[in-house]
Amino acid sequence: MDTQKNKTHRGRKTGGKAKKKSGTPGARGSNPKAFTFQSIGKTERRVQRNLEKDERRVHVPMMDRAPKVAPPAIVAVVGPPRSGKSTLIKSLVKRYTKQNLREIKGPITVVSGRRRRLTFIECSNDLNTMIDVAKIADLVLLTVDASYGFEMETFEFLNVLQTHGFPRVMG
Repeated sequence: MDTQKNKTHRGRKTGGKAKKKSGTPGARGSNPKAFTFQSIGKTERRVQRNLEKDERRVHVPMMDRAPKVAPPAIVAVVGPPRSGKSTLIKSLVKRYTKQNLREIKGPITVVSGRRRRLTFIECSNDLNTMIDVAKIADLVLLTVDASYGFEMETFEFLNVLQTHGFPRVMG
C-alpha cells in the first residue's frame, strides 16, 4: 500500500513577515547599553536564582531508597501435625485467588488487595523452627486440634513469644 505524500510547507520569501524574520537585528540586539537592569530587586533575585541553580547542579541528588512496592505481609501458620495448617492455607489461597492449591511447597505469596500482598508460610511442630519463623512473621496463626487439645510444644512456643514480644498471634 502506497503512503500518501503531502506537499511540504514553503516559507515566505517576500513581504512583511519575511522582512521581520530576516536577519535584521532588533533594537535590543544593536544597543546593549540601553537595556540594562531596571530594578535592583529583580537583579538580586535573578542572580540569586542563577547561583542556586548552579549549586544544585554541583550536588548529586539523593536517591529515594523507599521501595516502590511494599514488601508482602508474612503470615506464619503454626501448629501440631494434622491440626489443619495446610487446609487453612489452601482455603485462604482459594479465597484470594479463586483457584485450588493441591500441594504446599514453600512460601506462597498472594495478592490480597490493590497494594497489599500476603505471604503464607507453613511451619512444622519443631520449637526451634517455630521460633525462627515467628521472628520474621508479621502475624502467626496458631492452629490447635480441638479433639486433642494443646500440646507441650504449643505452650512452650506461646511462652517464648510472650517473653520476647514477637509478632501478633491468633489462635
